[in-house]
Parts: sequence; C-alpha cells; structure tokens
Amino acid sequence: MLGIETSCDETAAAVVRRGSDGGGEILSNVVRSQWEAHRAFGGVVPEIAARAHADCIDDIIQTALDDARLDFSDIDAIAATAGPGLIGGLLVGLTVAKAISHAREIPFVAINHLEAHALTVGLTDALQPPYLLVLVSGGHTQTVLVEDVGSYHRLGITIDDALGEAFDKTAKLLDLGFPGGPAVERAAKTGDAARFSLPRPLVGRAEPHFSFAGLKSAVRRQAQQLAPLTPADVADLCASFEAAVSDSVADRCRRAYGLALEQARTAKQPLPIVLAGGVAANARLKARLSATAADLCTALHVPPVALCGDNGAMVAWAGAEHFSRGTTSRLDAPARARWPLDADAKPILGTGKAGPKA
Repeated sequence: MLGIETSCDETAAAVVRRGSDGGGEILSNVVRSQWEAHRAFGGVVPEIAARAHADCIDDIIQTALDDARLDFSDIDAIAATAGPGLIGGLLVGLTVAKAISHAREIPFVAINHLEAHALTVGLTDALQPPYLLVLVSGGHTQTVLVEDVGSYHRLGITIDDALGEAFDKTAKLLDLGFPGGPAVERAAKTGDAARFSLPRPLVGRAEPHFSFAGLKSAVRRQAQQLAPLTPADVADLCASFEAAVSDSVADRCRRAYGLALEQARTAKQPLPIVLAGGVAANARLKARLSATAADLCTALHVPPVALCGDNGAMVAWAGAEHFSRGTTSRLDAPARARWPLDADAKPILGTGKAGPKA
C-alpha cells in the first residue's frame, strides 16, 4: 500500500505491507518538512504549504518507491489523506493519488487523517481495537473509544485550543520559535516545574473535555510580570507549562477511560490506552500518561516519535486496513477541511469548535 500525506506542512509518502495475519511492515517512509518556509511567520501559512507540496510531491512518491525497491506495478492500492486539514494541501495529495489510481488502474482509498493517527499502533504494536485513543496534535485534542476500524465514539474534546496550538502559542510568546512543541520541550528540560503555580483546566470535572486557553493566558501573565525574561525564567515557565498540561491530560484521560469501559461493546478489560498525534512525542506527557495507565491497571501504547507527527506510513496503514476489509473510494471523493471521526458526536454548547465537524 502506498500512502500520501499532505494535510498540513509535511509532504510525505510511504509504502507499507500488511500481512495475511494482520501484521504490518514499513518498507519506506519519506517525510519532507516545511518548517523553514514557515518559521518567519510563526505558524503554517496555507498558501505556502500548498505550493511546497506541489513542488515536491512527485519526488517524494518516487523516493518512497525507490526506498522500498518497488514500482507502481507492485502496489496493490494507494491511499491519500482526504481530510481534515488545510484544503489546498489536501487537494495536492488527493489529486496526485487519484491520478495515479486512474492511470495505473490501482484501487484508491481516501483516508481520514485522524483515523490514520488512531490506527498507527496496529502497524507499530500490532494492537487491535478496542482501545481508548488520546489524540493530541496541532489541530485536534480529543479522547475517542476506538471500537473497530471505521467505528469510533468520541468521548471528550477541547472546548478551545488544541494542545499543539497551545504549545505553539506558548513558544511564540516566549520567543522560542517554530515549531513550538519541540522548542518548549527543549527549554523545559533545564527548568523548575514547581516554580510557577499554573492552572490545571477542567481537572476534576465529570465530563472528559479539555481546555488550554486559560493555561496559555496564565503563562502570558507570568511572563508579563517577569519581563524582561531571563533564560532561567523561560525554562521554568516551559517546565511549569508542561507539568500543568500533563496533569490536565492525565486527569481527562482517567475520566474518559471510565466512560470508555462503560460504552465499549466488548468485555475487553483492561482497555489499552493509545496516545497519538504530534504532541505524543512529548516525553513528559508520555511519562505522565504511562503512570496513569499503570494506576488503571492497563498499558499505554505510543507510536515511535517518527510516527507521532504527520507521515505517510500511518496513511498507508489506515488504507491497508480498509482495503483488507474490501473498502475502496471513488475517484470523486472530496477533500474535506473538516472530517470528524465520530460524525454523530453531539456538539458542546458554548464553543464553535467542538461540534460534530471538529
């Protein structure tokens, strides 16, 4: 299975093999980042991202095939991210995948980017549903009961900022550069996480939703009070921010776990916990959720760092999972800026970001 990913600022292609036993193998995985092109703007510029995808997508696909020592005649099917994401970038990858499918008469599978993150542990850990997914990325933060491939039940979602967005804005506030997540984590390594008493949003609340806007504002207030900031101040703010994030996510995960056990259609207990998405690369968050999973008498599964961010292997694997079940897509499948895993999820009152399109 060839997979193509162009939903944001990584142009990626990969080839994976799915065995008859359901096991997976990565034959190639090529990712070209656009960080330098966007760094001056402090975030991803959609028009720049789309042009960059178009400039290199052909080379990325050919490199993925070369690395796998295969050509198109060896590919059983091709998968591409169709959403959610930046519409210009999605159109680049989706159009190229459809063109290859048509020209080479290779079946095509349109993939939900969130689902690709959700299913990656099947490729890396041979973990099959059901499990509780904690998805934390630049654009999405939610907990989802993964019942089966194609069957998802959203339990909680952010009512304001996504976690990755909060990291990026904190990095920008502290002049740490872009991308924010790795920059904050690097600075936090030498910091004192106990120096600042930052809020743990929604901790203790019954519903398993997330909120990070107040935490981000608390960091800003502390920074303004201390200005001009010393390197030690920045390190301590980052460490305190990471600690608050980890505590908040762990509490929300614990609450979602209880709901997942109640709603799971199988009696599988303990229910595994999966941490996925770009922010899953954060070492402090992984350690905190690993301890939470242990307290719940279950295990935490996290893809390798290289597969936490956007990549083609996760798209290829999601495509392989669907293709093995006889599912393919029409060539008129649309690019979708918003595409929920759980289209039946009820909107959260008071926010325009957390309805069924989130």
